[in-house]
Formats: sequence, C-alpha cells, structure tokens
Amino acid sequence: MNNESPIQAASPSRIQARYWIETAYPLDEAAATMAGEQSTGTFVRTPGETDELRALYAARVEKIVELGFVDAPSLSGSGLPKKHSGPIVRRTAEVTLSWPLANMGPSLPNLLATVAGNLFELKPFSGLKLLDVTLPPDFLSVYQGPQFAVDGTRRLTGVYGRPIIGTILKPSVGMTPEQTAAQVRLLAEAGVDFIKDDELQADGPHCPFDQRVAQVLRVLNDHADRNGKRVMYAANITGEIDQMLRRHDLVAAAGGTCVMVSLNSIGLPALVALRRHATLAIHGHRNGWGIFSRSQATGMSFLAYQKFWRLVGIDHVHVNGLRNKFCEDDASVIASARECLTPMFPAPHNGCTILPVFSSGQSASQAPDTYKALGSMDLLYAAGGGILAHPAGPAAGVRSLRQAWEAAAAGVPLADYARSHPELAAALERFAE
Repeated sequence: MNNESPIQAASPSRIQARYWIETAYPLDEAAATMAGEQSTGTFVRTPGETDELRALYAARVEKIVELGFVDAPSLSGSGLPKKHSGPIVRRTAEVTLSWPLANMGPSLPNLLATVAGNLFELKPFSGLKLLDVTLPPDFLSVYQGPQFAVDGTRRLTGVYGRPIIGTILKPSVGMTPEQTAAQVRLLAEAGVDFIKDDELQADGPHCPFDQRVAQVLRVLNDHADRNGKRVMYAANITGEIDQMLRRHDLVAAAGGTCVMVSLNSIGLPALVALRRHATLAIHGHRNGWGIFSRSQATGMSFLAYQKFWRLVGIDHVHVNGLRNKFCEDDASVIASARECLTPMFPAPHNGCTILPVFSSGQSASQAPDTYKALGSMDLLYAAGGGILAHPAGPAAGVRSLRQAWEAAAAGVPLADYARSHPELAAALERFAE
C-alpha cells in the first residue's frame, strides 16, 4: 500500500512529487500530459503559453521508471492515443514531476491542487496514484509543524523508555457523560497512559461535549492529585472552526492536555486555524483514510498524505497496527510509522516528526513484532479490547501490554516471559491469533 521508498530531497525552490501510473500512451507523452495539466498547459498550446513562460513555470518531468505491463485497465474511463491501431499495450511506471515553488507559494491547499488535482481524472490514465511529495523548507515560514510531537507527549504523560499505552472509550457511542467518566476512572486506576474519545463520539444529545469533558477531566484531575500521574485524554473536538476553538479552550480550562480531530472531516485550513490557536497536543485521526488508500490504482500513499498534516501541526497520527482488522498489510503499517519518525526537512530546519499511533485490534501479542520491525519505542500503542476485554480486567490488560513491551525490549519470547507474568499469559490465551 505505501511501502514505497521516498524520493530524493527537492531543490531549495522546487517541489517534487512521485506517482505510479498506468497508461496506454507512450510513457513520455503521458508524463508530459501530467506536467502540462498541472502547470502551464492544457490540451492544446495557447497563445499566452510562451517558451519564456514555460521555462519559468512549467512542471518538469524529472524521471520516468518503467515498471511493466498490464493486461487490462485497472480503472474505467481511460482512453487510447489518437490514430491508435494495432494491439493495446498498457504500461506501468513511476513518474517524478517537479514544480517551481513560485507557482503556488508555500500554500498547502494550493499545493494539494497542484500535486493531487485533476490528474486522477485524465483520460490517458487507467491508473494514477500519488506516492510521495517532497517540499522545500520555505513552507516552514507559513506552517508551524507539531507543537509537542514525541518529546512533548512524553513530557505531558510522564512516560519514558517505553511506548505510551493507550485505549479508546467503548462502546463508541451511547454512553452518558456519567458512564463515560466512570469508565475513565476505571481506566485511570488501571494505569493507562492515554485515553481517547472514539471518532464517532462528538456532541450528541445523549453525551454533550461540554458535560462529557467536564466530568472526564474532573476524574482525571482527581486521579492526578491522588497519584501524581496525569492521564492524557484526547477529547474529540471535531466540528466547525469556531466550535473547535471553543472546545479546545474548554478542554484547556478544565486541565486537559490533548484534543482530537478527524483530519479528513475538517480539512487542512481548519487544522491550520486550530494549530495557530492551540496550547494543547493535537491527536490526528485519519478515519476515512481508505478513500485514498484502498485502491492500488488511484488515491495517494500515506507517505504523501501524512506530510501535509505534519506540516500543519498534528502531534500524533494513526498508522493502523500489525495484523489489524483492516485491509492494510504489516509492511505498509511499519512504513507509515517509520515515516512519521523521519524528519521532513534536513537540519537545521524543523524536522516535523510526529508520534505514530498503533491501533486496530492490538493486544499484547503484536508487541514484539512491532518493536522488531519499527526499531523504536517512540509510539502510542492503543488497545481497546486488548485492555477492556482482558479476562482479569482492565488493570491486568494494561499490565499485560507493559509486560509484552518489556519482553520485546529484552528480546525474550512472549511465551517465556508469560511464565512469570500471569497478566501476559492470560492476554496471550484470550487474544490468541
């Protein structure tokens, strides 16, 4: 899905984007069509498109790497070259284009229109997917990047040397503020580090946002006063811009440290407004991501997608998890997480790294493979059923996850470690794969 290698860094004044394409057109002609459509050209040369103008502003085809042939079009609606005769030959390739920054300036909405605009509908293509994008540091003059990211989130949660252990309030919807607060109390006492609203829990009449946040944070503040541990609660503030800013302030005033937004629901400009206003960590949920990723023949890779949101200023983002309940394979999940921890810009610029969030059917059993593949403890490991459905209760569920990561760090097989750790043993039996 998104285990492609990143493209080389763009020159200081140019943007690069790498694509996978499938076409019945000659590859150089197809790539030139992409470049023209997304810069100075249209389907015919116009009088104003002078050689001088093209030299300054036309997109350049930087590289074409032919990959192979396909027997049938991956997507409907594609066409054939004019005056085509003979057998139809469809090729696949990777194409890298570049644009001068001057075409759109350091503006992410307009960048998105350039690198992911009308390309997907062009008739010469029976498949086209954005794989990666590389930006010059000029964008940092406009966008702030993450405020907390990995180090700041560790400071806010007080968790060092291991993954941050998190969970999701369940059932996703239907609980009252009182029931939600009661579950939060149970989870806080169980020793969890992070709790988030489900993305479906917003501001419905059965659980109004203001009441839910007030009661949840009262519980967590009391817990911090008694135990010295402040559990991070990501309240779902998704809404219109004015609603999100007001809800952010309500969370901050109540002693919270984090807010959550559904990225695909609010859009880049809304997150820009929130980030400029925010004093709290921003937890980015990518629900709806399958619209972009599910097809191998269209959409965009997570390598490209997450860079827009990182630059705007999220601190955490979901990357799925190993052996998850969705269609994403493990290699794609790890590539996504590794990319979150990879700087977007070379030193001395802001690296814009963020905390990857592993979720979706996670339990103690995936910890060793996750650590081995990622090679880092810098992650948020969110388990809903893996904590709440542990046969000995949520506290044992939390302990089983910590024990699994202790075993992973020590290089001890889970089965061996479980012999002296009953919570882990029960988790492995309950969540056997």
